[in-house]
Amino acid sequence: MPDFVELWVYLSATPLFGLTATLVAYLLSQAVYTRLGQAPWANPVFWTVLVLAALLTATGVSYPTYFAGAQFIHFLLGPAVVALAWPLWQRRTELRRRWARLLLASLAGGLVASLSAIGLGWALGLPEAVLLSMAPKLVTAPVAMGIADKTGGIPALAAVFSVMTGLTGALAGKYLFDALRIPTAGEGWRVRGFALGASSHGIGAARALQVNADAGAYAGLGLGLQAVLVALWMPLLLQGMRALW
Repeated sequence: MPDFVELWVYLSATPLFGLTATLVAYLLSQAVYTRLGQAPWANPVFWTVLVLAALLTATGVSYPTYFAGAQFIHFLLGPAVVALAWPLWQRRTELRRRWARLLLASLAGGLVASLSAIGLGWALGLPEAVLLSMAPKLVTAPVAMGIADKTGGIPALAAVFSVMTGLTGALAGKYLFDALRIPTAGEGWRVRGFALGASSHGIGAARALQVNADAGAYAGLGLGLQAVLVALWMPLLLQGMRALW
């Protein structure tokens, strides 16, 4: 026990703590996820977040101390997102045939997601800054934070809404698709993947990649396409809506 306490004191004060805690929490969550047959509710990202949040709260370790080590994993997020382009390149021929439908689906989905979030928040009487932070929730956190910063929202809150949206999609997407009777074969995987990536960004795309190669490829497309389109039209939309407020 004394040796363990000394090890804990050492790790908690060095960058090794964040790196070690993240890897251990994720590997354990991934093992449970695999053991349960990849059940959506056992999503390893979701449980890793919960475990780390509980650990930091219980031990009193500050987030900057934790992130000093976790930043090495965070750095890999960029290359991981770029790597999603390879499955798309392998399917470039079919994407050329479908680009118009995919573009229209992204625009429609983005508008519905943003306007419904703003409308619900407005009905609940939320402050304007919170509404502007909720609006870009369907895109990946760095893009959502940038949009919120430029439109008068709160970047940190936008990141929270973005992560919550991704986790919700990864957890509930399968059940929703099953309820809509979208098949788990052929074209159905492409539909599921694209919808998950377009609405739940990186976390949804990771879930799609674990389930099916076509779903993962189209999820990556949905993620990237939504980020580009939302970054273009959302500032204009929010500027018009603020003029009406």
